[in-house]
Formats: sequence, structure tokens, C-alpha cells
Amino acid sequence: MYPTRILRAHHGEKPNITGFDVRKFAHSAGQPRYDPWERAEAWRYTGTFSRWNRFKGAFPGLGIATVAFVAYLGYEQLFLKDEHHAEGHGEGHH
Repeated sequence: MYPTRILRAHHGEKPNITGFDVRKFAHSAGQPRYDPWERAEAWRYTGTFSRWNRFKGAFPGLGIATVAFVAYLGYEQLFLKDEHHAEGHGEGHH
């Protein structure tokens, strides 16, 4: 049988010319009982490399910077009132 006939026979899905079906093979294999690399890969997802710790380390100074900025805004609002801005803009003040 020619490969072009095989290709024309399957409408819509892309056939494998060799006749080997990967889905059937994966289904028949099932879940592996033992993964030899499981222990070697476990460190990537625990401890300091967990998802939360990786996210937390993405912005190292954001928390401190946010608190400092809010404190400065509060200080500016309470203590640094500019008198000439309260009266309005006069000519030549810029």
C-alpha cells in the first residue's frame, strides 16, 4: 500500500505512515510502577525550590520598598505642607 493512500484514507487526523500508534502504546503501558529518577528530581519542587519560594524570591525588595514608600507618603502628607501651594499659584512662583 502506498503512503499516499494511507494519508487519504484518514480524514481530519494526521496518520502515522509506519502504522505505529503512540496513543495505543501509551495506553497499554499504563502508569510506571517505579520512576528511577523520582528521587533525583524531588529536590526541584521542595524546600527552597518550592513554587511559593520561587515566586517570593522573584521580587526581593518589593515588600520593604512598598512600606517605605507608604511611610514617606504619610510623612509628606502630615509634615511637609507647602504654604504657597495652599494659597494658590501666584505669578513667578515656578
